[in-house]
Amino acid sequence: MAYSKILRRLREEKTNYKKRGIMLMGKRDFITVNITNENTQVQILKPGMTGDTVVASAHSRYLIDKGWKGSRKSVPAAYLTGYVAGKKALHKGAKDAILYTGTRRYTQRVAAALKGVIDAGVAVPADKETFPSEGRLNGEHLTVKNEVAKIKSSIDSEVSK
Repeated sequence: MAYSKILRRLREEKTNYKKRGIMLMGKRDFITVNITNENTQVQILKPGMTGDTVVASAHSRYLIDKGWKGSRKSVPAAYLTGYVAGKKALHKGAKDAILYTGTRRYTQRVAAALKGVIDAGVAVPADKETFPSEGRLNGEHLTVKNEVAKIKSSIDSEVSK
């Protein structure tokens, strides 16, 4: 029996090469959402054969400067992080994109980050039924309350400069 070499990123379950190949053929910008144990990171990238280039990136630690209290991986934090990334991408000229999840699952926090990118003005094909409710996006279900609308308006005033 012959040994067949399995690609390292496939073996480590980091890359779904079938999804990535389809995405590269589309030649559109793509959005990745990475939710860790403490933070949320949203990136908008431009695909390339030699490697992807980052158009815009946002990290949930940015919300601390805006007065955010509580978890930085919650649904409202993911929404605001996606909103920041979308505003930065619009400022750099990205008009539309697609969501690339790779091997990760599509969760409520990923959907909230995607909703934030869409609300910022980037055109992304997505089903409205998959997004969390407005109450969850505003953090009404959390014990630590934050002013999402106030933080959103401060993001608008800072990114538009």
